[in-house]
This record gives sequence, C-alpha cells and structure tokens, in this order.
Amino acid sequence: MVQRIDVTAADGVRLAAWEFREATAEPAGPAEPGPQDPQRPAVLLLHGLMGRAFHWAGTARWLSERHRVVALDQRGHGQSDRPPAGPGVLTSLGRDAFVADAEAAVEQLGLAPVTLIGHSMGALTAWQLAARRPDLVEAVVICDMRASALGEASQQDWEDWFHRWPLPFPTQDAARRWFGEDDPRVERPDPGRGAFFAEVMHQAPDGWRPLFSRRQMLTARETWVHDAHWEELAQVRCPALVVRGLDGELGRAEAQEMVRVLPAGRYAEIPDAGHYLHYDQPAAWRAVLEPFLDGVRATRN
Repeated sequence: MVQRIDVTAADGVRLAAWEFREATAEPAGPAEPGPQDPQRPAVLLLHGLMGRAFHWAGTARWLSERHRVVALDQRGHGQSDRPPAGPGVLTSLGRDAFVADAEAAVEQLGLAPVTLIGHSMGALTAWQLAARRPDLVEAVVICDMRASALGEASQQDWEDWFHRWPLPFPTQDAARRWFGEDDPRVERPDPGRGAFFAEVMHQAPDGWRPLFSRRQMLTARETWVHDAHWEELAQVRCPALVVRGLDGELGRAEAQEMVRVLPAGRYAEIPDAGHYLHYDQPAAWRAVLEPFLDGVRATRN
C-alpha cells in the first residue's frame, strides 16, 4: 500500500511524499508530528538526480515490514513541483533548498529520529541534513555518492550527454533500451540503468519524455559539482554506512576515506553492480542494508 502525503517546503514548493505500508496495515491520514514508535523506526528514502520516490519501491516493500517508510519526490522531480524559472532559480535548486526539503519532510511527517537512506545526490542531501540537524537523524546510508569535487569538465560532459538524448522516445520500452544498451555512455548492456530511466519517462503528446526539466537538473548539479563535501561529512556523528557498487561512480579508495572521515562510518560494496546498485543487485543491496538497520534498531532499543 502506498499513500501520498504532501509536504510544503520552506519556500512554498509543494513536495510529494509517499508512505509505503504493508498490505495489512490500517489506512491512516497524514501524520502528526510526535514521538516515533520504537517498534517501527522511521526511514526517509531520498532518490538521486533525475530520480523519483518510486525508484525505491522494491526497497520500501521489505523495509515496511519493520519500519515506517517514506520516500520523497524531491523538488523538480517526480510529482513534486518544479521551482519557477527566474533569477532565483540557483537558490531554489541549490543545496540549501534540497536539504531544507528533507528537513521539512522529517518534521512535518513526524519522522524524527529518522534513518536517511540516500542514493547519489540524495545521499549528499542525507549527510548534509545529518550534519546540520543531528537532533533529527539517527543514522545515514550513503549509496554511491562521492565527497570530492567533480569539476567543470564533468558538468560539461553532462550537458553534452543531455543533448544526445533522442527525444521523444516512441515508447517507454524504447527509452529503456536506449539508456540500457544504446546510450554511448553504456559500455555493456545495463538492464538496471535502463529500468531506472524508463521509470522517469511519461507519455507526452509527441512521445515519451522525462518527468523533469533537463535544464533544471543541470542547474541543480551546478550548485554542488564544483565543491568538495568532506567537511560536512566529518560532522555526521550518527552511524553511517557507505555503500558502493564495484562498477559504480564511487571508487573504493574514496569510499574508504569517507568511512575514515565519518566518526561512526562503516563500509560495504556490492559486486556486479554499478551506480544504480539497488536496481542491479536488489538481493545483495538488502543483504548489506538490513544488518546495518538492525544494528541501529538494537542501539535504539
């Protein structure tokens, strides 16, 4: 069972949050802030750039057996509002805005103390919130996100890549094939990547197009790609798990340095997985994540 609950960001942007429950769970209205049930600790799932909350559906199904599980469509993604274009767009798509959105979700839905599980850009949001509001966060999972600066060449590469998308796609399956097989960035067939991108396409009058604005995605990335994020990482005092796919974007040396910098950091890697490791190897992802969450739960109790 999935229920939509709207969250209002500090700047008025409407955000779609999705609560996943077991099929036997009783329906409930929007949550009121209050103490969490220690028997069902809360988890907030934060997708990466270009993602959406429902990318976490497989993870949320098993998590909801023992946790209260909410996934957030971040601003400009999924069914959340896009910030208006204009002179303030850098602010409305900047790091502070994304972190404030996650903070608003935790507070308005009464999730604290929460475990934040973030993929890629969502992982950066997770550790920045944990650093800034330790009172709200009891644990963090960082899934394939680098702490080092990526630089201008990386940003230009992304802009060039966006221009190569053969939009519109005639069908959703055509989008799945292109991102999973035909995209020049793909060295070998990658079904997980294809599935990830197929799920952020919607049917427009002329074919299948992304749910997001590619220009806004570049703007959002522009606000963090030039900076290193080690300082805030070191300020995360709660238990933190750094997970990488062996073929992902986060290298082993950097991942292990992130664990060293984190005061309570732990490390895990998933073989035969790339950047979209929760799609590539869902069983291995669960086998890595579940013991960490059990440890957090045991400490809480």
